[in-house]
Amino acid sequence: MSESVAVADTVEAPARSMGLVKIVGILGIVGGALLIIVGVIVWATVSAQLRAENIIVPDDAVAFQGQVVAGPFTAFVQADIIQHHALGISGGSTYAELAQDDPVRATMMNASFLRASLFTSVVSFGVAAFAMGIGVLSILFGYAIHRLASAPVIVKRSTLVS
Repeated sequence: MSESVAVADTVEAPARSMGLVKIVGILGIVGGALLIIVGVIVWATVSAQLRAENIIVPDDAVAFQGQVVAGPFTAFVQADIIQHHALGISGGSTYAELAQDDPVRATMMNASFLRASLFTSVVSFGVAAFAMGIGVLSILFGYAIHRLASAPVIVKRSTLVS
């Protein structure tokens, strides 16, 4: 007598509703898309504002000579060369190290303000890039959560012998 063996999988929906989990997945995707959009808008706005100032990186900068300051790298290099020039004017003294009646102190103060503004733009570019990166991750995680919540569940695998 020959026995035949068959394997049967019972596929059923999860015992609990996965509706909330699916909604969380969708919210992750939507939130991620919004983060990417906001990041792009911030990046473009900061870049346009810097470009409108028409700041040209000087020839004695370490990089990007002759380029318009419009991005994080050109802004950083411009801030660096401003400090280099200002310290050259002050004989190597910072704003705080100069006497209060020193006429060079006003130049050092302006240089500090310019550098702070440029570094603020560099940070803004970083925050925008971070938001876009988190947006991409949020979309990926949201998709994975939604997909897992939509998958059927194998409740029982049974072997049938006849």
